[in-house]
Amino acid sequence: MESVKTETPQVIDTVEALEAKMKAMKEAQEVFASYTQEQVDEIFFQAAVAANKMRVPLAKMAVEETGRGIVEDKVIKNHYASEYIYNAYKNTKTCGVIEEDPAYGIRKIAEPIGLVAAVIPTTNPTSTAIFKALICLKTRNAIIFSPHPAAKRCTIAAAKVILNAAVKAGAPEGIIGWIDVPSLELTNTVMKGADIILATGGPGMVKAAYSSGKPALGVGAGNTPAIIDDTADIRMAVNSIIHSKTFDNGMICASEQSVTVLDSVYDKVKEEFARRGCYFLKRDGELDKVRRTIIINGSLNNKIPGKSAYEIACLAGVEVPENTKILIGEVESVDISEEFAHEKLSPVLAMYRAKDFDEAIRKAERLVADGGYGHTASLFIHPSQKEKILKHADAMKTCRILINTPSSHGGIGDLYNFKLRPSLTLGCGSWGGNSVSDNVGVKHLLNIKTVAERRENMLWFRTPEKIYFKQGCMPAALEELKTALNKKKAFIVTDTFLYQNGFIGPVEAKLDELGIRHTCFYEIEPDPTLRSAKLGTDQMRAFEPDVIIAFGGGSAMDAAKIMWLLYEHPEADFEDMAMDFMDIRKRIYTFPKMGEKAYFVAIPTSSGTGSEVTPFAVITDDETGVKWPIADYELMPDMAIVDVDNMMTQPKGLTQASGIDVMTHAIEAYVSVMASDYTDSLAMKAAKMVFDYLPSAYENGANDPAAREKMANASCLAGMAFANAFLGLNHSMAHKLGAYHHLPHGIANAVLLTEVMRYNAQDDVGRMGTFSQYQYPHALERYAQLGRFVGCHGENDREVFDQLCDKLEELKEKIGIKKSIREYGIDEKAFLDTLDEMTEQAFNDQCTGANPRYPLMKDMKEIYLKCYYGESDKSS
Repeated sequence: MESVKTETPQVIDTVEALEAKMKAMKEAQEVFASYTQEQVDEIFFQAAVAANKMRVPLAKMAVEETGRGIVEDKVIKNHYASEYIYNAYKNTKTCGVIEEDPAYGIRKIAEPIGLVAAVIPTTNPTSTAIFKALICLKTRNAIIFSPHPAAKRCTIAAAKVILNAAVKAGAPEGIIGWIDVPSLELTNTVMKGADIILATGGPGMVKAAYSSGKPALGVGAGNTPAIIDDTADIRMAVNSIIHSKTFDNGMICASEQSVTVLDSVYDKVKEEFARRGCYFLKRDGELDKVRRTIIINGSLNNKIPGKSAYEIACLAGVEVPENTKILIGEVESVDISEEFAHEKLSPVLAMYRAKDFDEAIRKAERLVADGGYGHTASLFIHPSQKEKILKHADAMKTCRILINTPSSHGGIGDLYNFKLRPSLTLGCGSWGGNSVSDNVGVKHLLNIKTVAERRENMLWFRTPEKIYFKQGCMPAALEELKTALNKKKAFIVTDTFLYQNGFIGPVEAKLDELGIRHTCFYEIEPDPTLRSAKLGTDQMRAFEPDVIIAFGGGSAMDAAKIMWLLYEHPEADFEDMAMDFMDIRKRIYTFPKMGEKAYFVAIPTSSGTGSEVTPFAVITDDETGVKWPIADYELMPDMAIVDVDNMMTQPKGLTQASGIDVMTHAIEAYVSVMASDYTDSLAMKAAKMVFDYLPSAYENGANDPAAREKMANASCLAGMAFANAFLGLNHSMAHKLGAYHHLPHGIANAVLLTEVMRYNAQDDVGRMGTFSQYQYPHALERYAQLGRFVGCHGENDREVFDQLCDKLEELKEKIGIKKSIREYGIDEKAFLDTLDEMTEQAFNDQCTGANPRYPLMKDMKEIYLKCYYGESDKSS
């Protein structure tokens, strides 16, 4: 991965140097103000892409420099700040005429403000910088950063990444600047010399911004009170609060600072918090020790923000388990004299009891008034309780009122309600002494009170237009190319083995019978390379086919999809296409439209990848060794032909590896955070078919044609399931294990499978994946449902799950899968030398985001080590 460059041509550390810099920046901005919308949008796009690519190094740098927060969560913040902000404003007009109604004679014209001064906090030093820089570029403003002294290196690094990309895309030199050696004097100079101030930080800094004499968009303190009503889904409510409060160790200002629980459900709520790893401080001394630690002389102890619950407990002299998620103080007073009633910016939470809903609202009102006016309030309640929701909204003097939502994620917008604008600067309106009440973005004119109820986004189920299956179906299916589609020229893509051994003959014979001209490209490697794909594309362009036929296993289909892409779009940029996304519908890169030159037919010859019905392809750049995983529904084949006659003679090794790959596809799709009713049935059926038929297909091959056909169907069913539900951690880790140590993909999945399942099914699930349909951790329940369907039994979910793992181990043994990575001859030193890099890349793999448990890199490393040595932990 590219490293962060930190060199700078000029050090800004004096008032004189700063004033000269700001003068040059204003001149650059005057040039920028003349740019067209098209020019601005290209700069905005390239800057977002650059920031997104550097999300991991910048996150690591932020934690290393500040000693606060969690790398993996800061990766998400950086990803969000680039992808979600780009997606929110990519189509927003910000130049010239942005709105016009000729009938009423109304026209609105956008003009930039000028030079923006941006004060950046130590809590979000890179993501806030990315966010502010992007919205300034979108609006043709210059921006100069005043970093927090404790985070200056990472903030400046983030600014440089965006500046370099913007200038390369055509922005004026120096349109983004920064103070190299922050001080109060230089910060005041920036605020006085700028045209407007974007201030994020503590109350003192925000007050200084508003006192500078220049317009300011500042944000107030957050002291979010959550209420859990007696009609709420308790499990979802508690786990949402834990998900929010532990995110980056509670440093998002919208995170819950207190939870008020109605008396009738108080004990159930407390039990769920404790069960999920939260620690209730004892009244015989522990509560006071933490009180004295979090607040000192009426102010937040600056050693607390961004530290873990365990670290804070250690500071207070309280013994808690090292994996404690949140320290919870059961308190009564909502007055500011109670230390737990303050904003804490850490995994420390106050918990109050209320006899009824009205008392809970009164407590929340007081907590807002004493420290969080204008910011955020949260309510967990049954959605049908409209009167209560309205009463709560009327009472709360906050600009974000979140219903059934983790407030850290919900407050910043677009994750749990898709009409709440994404932002990392949250206005608090006049209640909080701010000039804006909205999530700060491109336009702000009004104080707006917004009620955002949790909503589940639209899901989808997409497959090829036509899927043909049954032994011997291929000739009949191919007839459609002539009779229904009137195709004239076919380009076949296969591998050398299939071509030289005559397997392609029946396809060519049928095309001859139909009068369809054809040619064949067969120089495909097991891991297809960009070189061979380009070679095939050159031949494709010369032949000009109107139909492409991919014939083979996953490699041939991947290569054919890439050739199809290059054939139709020679300008394709694989680095951009391979960019990871949190939501495929919100990705920064827009995939080109496919199928305008050629129809795509996929004919599998192995029972494993399911590639004939998926939108995925992987191509290796043979010059750099980089693997580009390409994922988009434009790559979905138009027709899939699943004819087991093409799979009868696949060797035992291929049957073994591809068969267990099918099982992994089915299991991961079933427990994915994006699983749905439409994918569940496919995944369950595929898993059962693998258990029932893979052993015979492996042992007997073509002598058991029924088993072969069932495995072909299972592969296709699982492919359709994961094409829509996506995969998870097992595949993320298998991708990198295969890439670094050349272990076949199916084998890599197999040696990791049950250990990843045990990790996902632990009682203490850590943190769950972020997806609006996924309400609370329930991987164990899902595994147990699948286990019962395939014939496992037990008195509870844990027993069924354990039996499912045993059944999988028995299956692996039957088909000759070894029990550890080491047994495949992978050198221990080589494995350990690559472990850190392999782990980080696996964490950053596209599949990780759909895993039911959001993994930490240390957890992934532990799984790799257990699987290398064969030391499975069955007690978790």
